[in-house]
Amino acid sequence: MRAGLGGNVVDRFKIVDVRAYLIGGRDVGGDYHKRATGHWITDTLISNPMSVYPDYRERRTSWGIGVLGSVLVEIEAADGTIGVATGMGGEPACYLIERHFRRFLVDSDPRDTARIWDQMFRASMFYGRKGLTMTAVSVVDLALWDLLGRLRGEPIYKMIGGAVRSSLPLYCTGPEPAVYQELGFFGGKIPLPEGPADGPAGLKRNIERVAAIREEVGPDYPLMIDCYMSLDVPYAIALAEAVRPLGVYWLEEVLHPDDQEGHRLIKNACPWMKWTTGEHEYTRYGFRNLITARSVDIVQPDVMWVGGLTELLRVAALANAYDIPVVPHGSGAYSYHFCMTQPQVIFGEYVNISPDGRSVAPVFGTMFKNEAIPVNGTITLSDEPGFGLELNRDAIALSRPYNGT
Repeated sequence: MRAGLGGNVVDRFKIVDVRAYLIGGRDVGGDYHKRATGHWITDTLISNPMSVYPDYRERRTSWGIGVLGSVLVEIEAADGTIGVATGMGGEPACYLIERHFRRFLVDSDPRDTARIWDQMFRASMFYGRKGLTMTAVSVVDLALWDLLGRLRGEPIYKMIGGAVRSSLPLYCTGPEPAVYQELGFFGGKIPLPEGPADGPAGLKRNIERVAAIREEVGPDYPLMIDCYMSLDVPYAIALAEAVRPLGVYWLEEVLHPDDQEGHRLIKNACPWMKWTTGEHEYTRYGFRNLITARSVDIVQPDVMWVGGLTELLRVAALANAYDIPVVPHGSGAYSYHFCMTQPQVIFGEYVNISPDGRSVAPVFGTMFKNEAIPVNGTITLSDEPGFGLELNRDAIALSRPYNGT
């Protein structure tokens, strides 16, 4: 406690308000896919679940990949300290946070992260458990951790075990691995352009694309392929066999997230390939069978979707018991703080959000004044409290569609 205005004693470990905002515009905030026209992430040929429909094959924006948009959550303590986080979910997420989850936060002690998470999860179980609901839980959880770090004057990585390394090597996701090699990144990950609906000719073009990149970067540079939930078991096996001579480091998210039997089949068929998934999986319950069956070689939860840092730590504990590495999907500083504390995580991911995928820029755009960006392919964290992100309120357009109760 400390003295407040007029000499009153203030319990700073008490939450007094929760605010959920929509972030206007594009190229800012936690929705990776809310991008300006022409961006490589949304407006280039990338195999995806909607690729089976010709009208929606060419651009992911055509079927609404960025329709939800970014959100900002502020959680305020009694002494005026504010924790901040961004995520995805748009107006529906704001509704859940302000009209449902708020009751579990206001008047609570922000140190009670486990209880608050559990109450949000249990209370939304009848309509949630995955997807949009968990993105709302995640951004609240991240803002709660940020508040706690600010109240304690400590960075998040110090609060969850401390750093096991001074800096974190990163691989870069984007269309130009040769550029990422020059920039010093550990490896490069490309999106697969075509899928099963494109037939044998499409598979041939995929292989030609991978072979051309391998020629550019040389035989030893780690090269990964992101398949974005778009393949089936036979195609995944055919792709693995075809790229085997090209030394692909891993194949990512090849199947529908719920096809856990399919993951077992492809691992048995091609045990020499590293198979990774988890970006679109939620909570420890979603990862349990993947891990215990050893169907994947690396799990990739997204901390802004899986349930926040509280749940990511649980997923990691389960995976660690099976010696399966956890390499989180994207999420910038939120992932970096986690990765810095994990001995088995030898690198993290940087999603290249520049329009052409050729330059290094802040993951969340202009949203924060001081977001750390990779230098020579590595990230170094400061000792700033919380996640170390200072909101640049003047650079973003905020609106609050719902106001508490």
